[in-house]
Amino acid sequence: VFSIVVFGSIVNEGYVNRMDEVEEHCIFNRNHNACNYGITVGVLAFLSCLLYLALDAYFPQISSVKDRKKAVLSDIGVSAFWAFLWFVGFCFLTNQWQASKEEDNPLNEGGDAARAAITFSFFSIFTWVGQAFLAYQRFQLGADSALFSQDYMDPSQDSGMPYAPYTNEEDATDAVGTYQQPPPADAFDTETQGYQTQNY
Repeated sequence: VFSIVVFGSIVNEGYVNRMDEVEEHCIFNRNHNACNYGITVGVLAFLSCLLYLALDAYFPQISSVKDRKKAVLSDIGVSAFWAFLWFVGFCFLTNQWQASKEEDNPLNEGGDAARAAITFSFFSIFTWVGQAFLAYQRFQLGADSALFSQDYMDPSQDSGMPYAPYTNEEDATDAVGTYQQPPPADAFDTETQGYQTQNY
């Protein structure tokens, strides 16, 4: 929204002319570079916002950990870059507005538009710095959780053994394979049916 206000103000009312001139000049000290900078940065910032809004909506569907990490890192870098560009734009437009001469704009046309462009350039600095900070928080959250982790970790090894294994002191002293199971109390009648008990 701020970028729309900046480039919209300059495009609509950023060019004025004297009474004796036909050609229009930039309202910022008749410096076309100032108007061009404001328009270019405003339009490109608006397009970047649209791009990263689309990326933010698509982000949960990105399955690759490397791609998620690249998306968040690019968000940090682009946001910091735009904060710097808006800072330069604010300083440049303010300087050129202060250097403007009254005789270049005797009717004081477009003064409100120029001040709006300067003001919203200033607001845009903090907006993009805030965006970079939020992207950095998202990166930290991803680095602390499994969002960016590629290494599989077995949960049982991470938490340790929840229960101690069962040990019987009597079994530990016996030799392996010497255990014999006693016959059950209600075993088959060996005399009447001819069965013999077996030792295991």
